[in-house]
Amino acid sequence: MNDQLAQALRPVLQPILGADVSVQDLHLLTGGASRTTYAFDSVTGAGRSALILRTAPEAEHYAGMELEAAAQIAAGEAGAPVPAIIAASDSPGPLGDPFLICEAITGETIVRRIQRRLDDDGRARLLDQCAAALAAIHRARADAPGLATQDQLAQYRQRLDEMGDTTATFEWAFRWLQDNRPEPAPNRLVHGDFRMGNLIVDDSTLAAVLDWELVHIGDIHEDLAWFCIRAWRFGAPAEMAAGGLGGIESFVAAYERAGGGPVDRSSLRWWLVLATLRWGVICRYQADRHLSGQVRSVELAAIGRRVCETEWDILDLLQELEGKP
Repeated sequence: MNDQLAQALRPVLQPILGADVSVQDLHLLTGGASRTTYAFDSVTGAGRSALILRTAPEAEHYAGMELEAAAQIAAGEAGAPVPAIIAASDSPGPLGDPFLICEAITGETIVRRIQRRLDDDGRARLLDQCAAALAAIHRARADAPGLATQDQLAQYRQRLDEMGDTTATFEWAFRWLQDNRPEPAPNRLVHGDFRMGNLIVDDSTLAAVLDWELVHIGDIHEDLAWFCIRAWRFGAPAEMAAGGLGGIESFVAAYERAGGGPVDRSSLRWWLVLATLRWGVICRYQADRHLSGQVRSVELAAIGRRVCETEWDILDLLQELEGKP
C-alpha cells in the first residue's frame, strides 16, 4: 500500500520539485483523529527534504485541504509559525483522497513530554509564544475561498440534537449561554482547534501550529477560550489553566501585547462555558460512534467517559459566574 502511494506521489511532486523527484521512507504516523498523516522524504538532485502528507475523505464538518492550505499561508504571512505548504488538492483523483503536503517540522507534540522538559521560564516563554501566534492568526487575511462564518452555539446544539441524547447539565448550559450571549466581536480568521497537542514545540520554542481542519471566520474569544479549558492543560493545576503553561490572565495579556484583541474578559468567560460544553458534546459524539457500532474503539469509549468531567467543569463555571456559593 505504501509503495503504491509513494508511486502516486511522484507525479504530484514533479511539477513542483522536478522530474527527477523520488519518494523514500514513506510511513504512517500515529495520532490525528480526522486526518491520516504520513512522513516521507522527497529526493532530487538538489538534495533530500523531509515532508508530511495528510489525507482525508471529504467530510462536512471539516475544511477542505485547499482551504487548510490557504489559511496556513495567510497565517504564516501574518507571522504565525506554520509549515510551508508544498501542494494541496481537494480532488481525490491523484492519491485517492484529498491531500495536503507540507514541510516536516522538528519538535514534539505529545503534551506530557513537553511539560516534563519545561521549567518555569520555559513555560512562561512558550505561553507568550502561543499568545503571539494566536494574535498573528487573528490578524491574518480571511479571504480564502470557502471560509465561512460559524455560530458555535447553534452548531453544537444541532450536533447534540442529532444524537438524540442530552444531559440536564448540558441543557442548563445551553439555556444559560443563550440567555447571556455577549455582543459579537469583529469577525476574524479563527483556527478552531488552537490547543496543546496541535502545536509542535522544539525545546521551549513554538515551532509550528498544526491541524487547521476547523478553520473558519469567527470571534477571537473562541480560540482564546478553547486553549484554556481543562482538557488541554493535561493534568496541570487550575492556576495553569492556559494550556498547562500559565494563568488565563497572563495568556490574555500576552495576546494583547502581541497585537491581538482587545479581549473582553466578560465575553471570554462566556466563551469558556461554551468551549467546555463543546468538548462535552464532542466527547458524547465520540462515544456514540463507538456505541452505535460505527467505529469500534476503546479510545472512543474512553473519551465518552469524560462527558461527566465536562459536566462538572460546566457546573463549576456556572456557579462562579452566577456568584453562588
